[in-house]
Formats: sequence, structure tokens, C-alpha cells
Amino acid sequence: MRTAAEETTQPCPECGAEVRGDSRFTIWCAACDWNVDPQEQQETQGRLERAQRVLARRHGEKLLAEVLHGRVLHARRDAAAVLAYAIALAVHSVTVALIASGIYCVVRGWGGVMMLPGLFLLVVAAALRPRLPKLPEDELVLQRADAPELYALIDGVAQVVGTSGVDAIAVGKEVNASVMSYGVRGRRLLTLGLPLWEVLTPQQRVALLGHELGHYGNGDTRHATVVAMALRSLTTWRYYFTPIQQPSPVEMVVNLAFVMPRLLVQGVLMLLDQLTMRATQRAEYLADREAARAASTEAAVALMDQLLVTDSLTVRLRRETNNAALAGLRSAREAKDQADEVWTRLTTHMAAIPDHEYERKRRVAARRGHSVDATHPPTHLRRDCLLAGTPTEAAVLLDDSRQQRIAAELARVRSEVAWRIVRDGIETQ
Repeated sequence: MRTAAEETTQPCPECGAEVRGDSRFTIWCAACDWNVDPQEQQETQGRLERAQRVLARRHGEKLLAEVLHGRVLHARRDAAAVLAYAIALAVHSVTVALIASGIYCVVRGWGGVMMLPGLFLLVVAAALRPRLPKLPEDELVLQRADAPELYALIDGVAQVVGTSGVDAIAVGKEVNASVMSYGVRGRRLLTLGLPLWEVLTPQQRVALLGHELGHYGNGDTRHATVVAMALRSLTTWRYYFTPIQQPSPVEMVVNLAFVMPRLLVQGVLMLLDQLTMRATQRAEYLADREAARAASTEAAVALMDQLLVTDSLTVRLRRETNNAALAGLRSAREAKDQADEVWTRLTTHMAAIPDHEYERKRRVAARRGHSVDATHPPTHLRRDCLLAGTPTEAAVLLDDSRQQRIAAELARVRSEVAWRIVRDGIETQ
């Protein structure tokens, strides 16, 4: 409940309308949008990310228009996807060529000077080689035996969206959730950011699982192994070609020599973004539809609203870390006792966000083209797409008893993740 000190009433300085608000959040005018976006978007992204965001908005708006005009989105392999695969194979062929050239030089020049360039080429190939994702080492990984009820829920949602479950669940402190394939056998991993999971309602959690699992069968070219590995390789190459800051005379020559390779790598990255962006946008919209099928349209739309205010959750998490640093906790036991209160404060904070703040965020999103990242459609367009379709009822219900069993399974990692959040603050003292 808000206190009188938190409630504010004032005339709008632009149009004179009465503005009612909450002093804990941005005060703005719903009549004329005065102060709706007090912080102008900082242009801190690199050239590639700015281009990605432009493409995200362009394709997102076009796909939404197709939905609103009655066209159904389908996952499909089009000419752009075929070309993306061809470029990805060409990227991988560079590594193969480096390995073959290195082996050739070593064998032909065995015992002589020719071995040196051969070894150099092999070292370069090793550094630039495509890497398969692995299980994250810094996350808490739950196997099926550790959380059978949570895995059963995931299996049920997977059945609704037409795919299979996951092989492992990594629980961390990020405000995010994602899926990926790892290892040579392509096992499935669900990464679950506990701060996000904790503040969602049970049906919003089902919607989150439905969205993430929906990515496994929706034609997302960017996340296919061949293209995904090529993108990672190109990103690595770009890192190696990054100009040296404050270079010496010799380093200036190196920077100059790297100009053309860097521009080539940047160009190929931007081309792959262009070729895969539409498929990625389509995949997100399809995943949102799967979320609605699993949890209901209402829950999926509510999840979109929660994604719009995740920055508030991130700020609150940072405050928890800072508070731990200021508290000067003297022992691990004392810190762990404090850690268990983190989730209560996070949930209370998110529950206190008023409706007018959600509306402000939606208007800001429409202005900025907000998206979760540069590869997602703008969040407000995803929300509009869900509302444009026929409302669906939940196919998977997460009732109180099942929710309590899942909470019991997550109790250990819940405490551990909260402890890590508090520990970050202690270690900065």
C-alpha cells in the first residue's frame, strides 16, 4: 500500500492536466506524454548493434502488419536462410584452410624454416576455431534427479508446444531466461535467471517456459548450429582485429594492416544479421504464440509487461548488492541470513509497481522500439501481436501445490543465488 508521502498530484506543466503519480516512479502526463521518457536513450551501442536494432524494429513492424492482415506466420527455410548457411560454411572453411595450410607447411618443411609459418597458422586456427557451447561453469546446474517436479512441468509445457524437454537447467542471478544446445550431441540447456523467475506469477512462469521451449522448432536460422558457430567465430575474429588503443609506432602499422580484415569481418557479420534477422523475428513471434498456448494469452501478455520493467528489477538487484556492501556484514553466516530476504524484497518491489508505470513503459517502448536485445522484436510489438490473435486458455496450469513442490526443489539454489548477490556486495567493500 502506498503512503500519502508517496502519492503526488500536480498540474502538467505542458497541458495543465492533473497528473497523479507515485514519487517512487517517474511522474508523467498521460494526456500529452510530458516527461514520459525523461532519460533520452544513450547512444552507447556499437555500429553493428545499432544496425541490429534498426533491423529488429523494421522486421518486427513488417511481421506484425502481416499478422494484423490475417497472414499466418510459419517457420520456413527461405532463400535468405540458404544464403546464410552458405556464408556460414564459407566462414568455417577459412578455419579448415588455415589448418590444412598449417599441416602442409609443417609436413613439407619438417625440420626446417617452413615449420615456423606452419605452426603459426595452426596456432591462429586454434584461436579462431568454432567452439561448441558447453555447460556454464559459473551457474548452478540442476539435473533431472535434483528437481523432478520442475522437469515434469517443463516436459508438460514442451508437449504442448510440440517439442521435447531439456537435459539440464542452469540457474543463475541474471534477469533473463534462454535455451541453447550444447556439446557434440546437441543436448538441451535451459538457463533460468532466478531473479526473473521469482517475481513472475505461476502462469507467467509457464508462459516463460513455453516461449523458451518454442525456440526449438520454429525455424530460427540464427540459432542453428552451423550459423550460430559462424557468428561466434566472426565475433572472435572481430575481437582479434580490434585496433590497439594508444598504439606505439609498430602497433600503428599493425592497426593499419588490420583495417581491411576488420572491415571484411564487420561486413560479413552485418550481412549475416540482415539474412537471419527476419527468421529470428518470426521465431520470437512464434515462441510468443507457444507461450500463449501453454499458459494463456493473458499470462503471455502479462509476461511481456514484466519484460518491459526488468530494468527496475535490475536496479533493485544492484541496490541489494550495494546495501550488502554498506552493511559491512562480518561473517558468511550473517550474510547468508540476510540473503534469504533478498527474494522477498524483490517480489515486494515488483508487486508495488503501479499500473501507470507499466503504461509509461509501453509508451516509451513504442517511442524507442524497445527490445530485450538487438535480436528480438520490439517488446511492445510482441505484445500487440499476442493481443491481435484469438485469446487462448491455458493448456498447462501451475496450481499452488505443484508450485510449492517446485519451490521446495529450488530452495537450495534459491539460497545460493541470493548469497551470491549479497556476496558480490561484500567483495566490493
